[in-house]
Amino acid sequence: MPDTRKHALAICLTAAFMAGLDVSIVNVALPSIREGVPDASEAGLQWILSGYALTFGLLLVPAGRLGDARGRRTVFTWGVTMFTLSSAACGLASTMPVLIAARLVQGLAAGMINPQVSGLIQQMFRGAERGRAFGALGATIGVSTAAGPLIGGALVSAFGAEHGWRLVFLVNVPIGLVLVPLAHRILPAPSPAKEGRRQTMDPVGVLLLGTAVTLFLLPFIQQHQWAGAAKWLLVPASLALLAVFVAWERRYRGEPVVDLSLFRMRSYGLGTAIAMFYFAGFTGIFFIFTLYLQSGLDYSALLAGLAITPFAVGSAGAAVAGGRLVSRVGRKVVVAGLVTVVGGLLATIAATYFVPGPHVALATALPLLVAGIGSGLTIAPNQAVTLSQVPTAGGGSAAGVLQTGQRLGSAIGIAAAGSLFFGALGQGWPSAFRHGLMVVVAFVCAALLAALYDLLRRS
Repeated sequence: MPDTRKHALAICLTAAFMAGLDVSIVNVALPSIREGVPDASEAGLQWILSGYALTFGLLLVPAGRLGDARGRRTVFTWGVTMFTLSSAACGLASTMPVLIAARLVQGLAAGMINPQVSGLIQQMFRGAERGRAFGALGATIGVSTAAGPLIGGALVSAFGAEHGWRLVFLVNVPIGLVLVPLAHRILPAPSPAKEGRRQTMDPVGVLLLGTAVTLFLLPFIQQHQWAGAAKWLLVPASLALLAVFVAWERRYRGEPVVDLSLFRMRSYGLGTAIAMFYFAGFTGIFFIFTLYLQSGLDYSALLAGLAITPFAVGSAGAAVAGGRLVSRVGRKVVVAGLVTVVGGLLATIAATYFVPGPHVALATALPLLVAGIGSGLTIAPNQAVTLSQVPTAGGGSAAGVLQTGQRLGSAIGIAAAGSLFFGALGQGWPSAFRHGLMVVVAFVCAALLAALYDLLRRS
């Protein structure tokens, strides 16, 4: 791999790490924000978490399409610039409305960055090299998501409640200041043909899809803040709007925001379904485990983060290996990974039966390591197989759709696992954790069934 492409990949992975880290790093800083911001409320704290997820998912597909049409380097650079500025605004915020607004912008910026990373990997690499690059991306995603609570806990512990939560955001600023000029100099420029041709952006399609995604996500991320069952009517409304979006895209005479013909490729359609089901389980693990440790067993933010580290270590190591294997054995790696995740999670459930008390982090370390290894063999190889037949010109848009599925799955998984977790609290924290993990296992099994179906159809 030429040095220029190595450097370009390093820039992409660093930006992906920043965006992924901010999904989970803020969780352990919420108590400090409640103390440090005068007008902090439970609803405001919820929006700091859910607002980022909402705007992140909202911009993935339009930003991917914009990168395909106008140049991925340009959109990537603007995304990192906006992420850096919004991170500074979060860290310096003195009121809750300012913090929430900056956090929403930070999510939009993350949504701009991520599809460009996948699109640039599609553009720069082929064959086995592409699999290895996606393996590195998978390791980055796994480490950033799982290491967020550890890094956040360390910052809060080291700098105290007053300044620690600010550094959770401000840590992105020096990284962003270095990335922007490097990205402009090293990332591949748009081709002359693309620069000379102004492609249409399908504004009606962007509006329909963005509204449908928003309506779908809102009741999940606001389930505890919006009383009553009426909020769930937004889900069928979003599905109806999605049907309108599909009808529009089929009749649109320009270049649509989503190329629906991609879903005729079995690898892409099933790969997107696998990603959605897997992320519904994957994200829920950290949510309920952190609650169990901090609220149920009085773990500090730092110790709770350390307890999740085995999953991150396993995921990072296995993602690199999975990236090397996927070009030779394809979807079989994903199936093996999902089976390993299920085994690791069932062993985690068993561990909480035998060691339900304060030593549960030690008891679950090995099972979580196994589950992390399975996760590393799932995320990156699945992304590589899913995007393997996608034309390079549409790589950003296709990656945006795939990652939107991941965000929708995450929202569903956290809501489902959280509901069973809180519903079973009357039986004790260990039992509540096991109930939540069973939901996680069910989602991972659904992903496994989709992967097995793809494997059987190929054979």
